[in-house]
Amino acid sequence: MRLVFATRPSALARWQTRWVMQALHKAHPDLVCEQKVITTRGDRILDQPLPEIGGKGVFTQELEAELLSDGVDCAVHSLKDLPVDGPAALTIGCIPARGEAREALVSARNYSLDVLPKGAVVGTSSLRRSAQLLALRPDLQMRALRGNVDTRLRKVLEGGYDAIIVAGAGLMRLGLEERITEWIPLETILPAPGQGALAVQCRTSDQATLGLIAPLEDGATRTAVTAERAFLSALGGGCAVPVAAYAATAGGDPSLIDLTGLVISADGSRAIRVSGEGPDAMELGRKLALQALAQGAGDILNLVEAG
Repeated sequence: MRLVFATRPSALARWQTRWVMQALHKAHPDLVCEQKVITTRGDRILDQPLPEIGGKGVFTQELEAELLSDGVDCAVHSLKDLPVDGPAALTIGCIPARGEAREALVSARNYSLDVLPKGAVVGTSSLRRSAQLLALRPDLQMRALRGNVDTRLRKVLEGGYDAIIVAGAGLMRLGLEERITEWIPLETILPAPGQGALAVQCRTSDQATLGLIAPLEDGATRTAVTAERAFLSALGGGCAVPVAAYAATAGGDPSLIDLTGLVISADGSRAIRVSGEGPDAMELGRKLALQALAQGAGDILNLVEAG
């Protein structure tokens, strides 16, 4: 048995793919796994903010094209980068147990979010992160931050920024947690839908591959991220819009999901936060999205897209 995995060239993407391959080898000792490195548009264009180069699918389209052409069997993605409206011929074959969902702050001067000087320069690649930061600290100067994890760390450690905000999962996976100055609580900055989770994508018709990767599936993670992505989907948004969501089982009851969703203006001046719980992930995500839209979320998203 042999599976070929598409992966992006970054150290984090390759780590994630290796992790999936190693986990599969434990489940199937005779399985041979290989990587095929594919450079995406998001990897090639590093001097522009993500919304300006497409945002939606900017890190996934080339990998999906390779899957659709039968060039590979699977692609490993950070789930937060995977658009909610993917091709019907492709499916998320499995979602392993979620890693860290929180954001991490890194500062060469050990500033925490509360003690960053007035007017401090903070780097982030995400409109969602910058909007939530500005809601807390409108005095901060937000500056675009692109590149792989190592590049981002180098930029802040060399003094190009007073601090940067990045997904904590990436630092943890690369063994760089000692660089973290402060973990940002979920109550302070809500993550992107699916943040911290991996997605193994394959062809919908490829039953053999679906069977092979099934042992990596984590049901609780699938349920949580399904609710988060349903919220995003019902709002009509992509990975570049200021929409955040986080779901988990409610009060220890595995049959009940607790979801919080957020839509926020780019400058942080207007935020719509909704929350609720229910037994059906898709239904809960859609229900909370409708509540947000009824409170004016559509106007916020339209202004972001127009800008």
